[in-house]
Amino acid sequence: MPSTQHLLLKQLLTAATGPLARQRPRLPAMRLAFELMSFGQLMPWNVFLEDADINGMPVEWVRPAQAQPGRVLLYLHGGGYVLGSLNTHRALVGTLAQRCRLSALAINYRKAPEYPFPAALDDALLAYRWLLAQGYEPANIMVAGDSAGGGLALALLVALRDAGDALPAAAIGLSPWTDLLLPVGTLRRVCQEESQVLEALEIRGWGPLYAAETSLAHPLVSPVQADLRGLPPLLIQISDAEVLGEDVQHFAAKARAAGTPVTLQVFEGLVHWWHLFWRFLPEARTALDQVAAFTHQVWSDKTSIAAKQAA
Repeated sequence: MPSTQHLLLKQLLTAATGPLARQRPRLPAMRLAFELMSFGQLMPWNVFLEDADINGMPVEWVRPAQAQPGRVLLYLHGGGYVLGSLNTHRALVGTLAQRCRLSALAINYRKAPEYPFPAALDDALLAYRWLLAQGYEPANIMVAGDSAGGGLALALLVALRDAGDALPAAAIGLSPWTDLLLPVGTLRRVCQEESQVLEALEIRGWGPLYAAETSLAHPLVSPVQADLRGLPPLLIQISDAEVLGEDVQHFAAKARAAGTPVTLQVFEGLVHWWHLFWRFLPEARTALDQVAAFTHQVWSDKTSIAAKQAA
């Protein structure tokens, strides 16, 4: 049962996005609104920021005071491949890094329609390989992302595997967008039943902006279409009420059938992107704590295996 805080959040989002949905604002206005919403974010205490760039791509190090040395979380923000930035997700990345006790590298990958597929994927590949060049071992890197960033994280794994690159220790998808071929029926049902935020009303148009001349069924555009064998452990979190819920559960089932270890955590009745509201949603804090527990468990298991092999 969703919390009282979530019920209030849903009412606020419905009131805020209802007029926008009727007016169908243009993408520049939506981008500006998302950026303006980020101004009120407050970073967690004792989390420090450091600007950087990778071959001209803006990136940001998010470093909790208690971060474990030698390990890193590569974070890919959400926004339907058309919205979002380092600004919009800074507080989320900060609290996630703090809970996981990891330094995080957040990247401002290129957005559609100005830069369609494979620009975002190329930027994610660039960041991952840059971390390797900085001396991070693949086993000490995890990849995470929300919504489109979660789908991008999964596409990154497939691209790395197909290229013969060493894979990261694990990947985390927070409501990942795994199938850009969104069924119209699902969109209508979710919009009617859950009064979803603007994503449920506009997201169907964002996929073609990202894919451009590439098929929406391309496995690196819609990871659910990919061969999912040989991937590292995955943590997938989803709400059973959000627009991506059914597609993500299908992805998890396909990955398991291919032999990939999948931890699927389904939350009840929550809106898409509930993780962004972690400061006042208990469900968001619970979800992020479960992400932290997953990261600790993955590395604990790998340490135990390495110790047994050494003995």
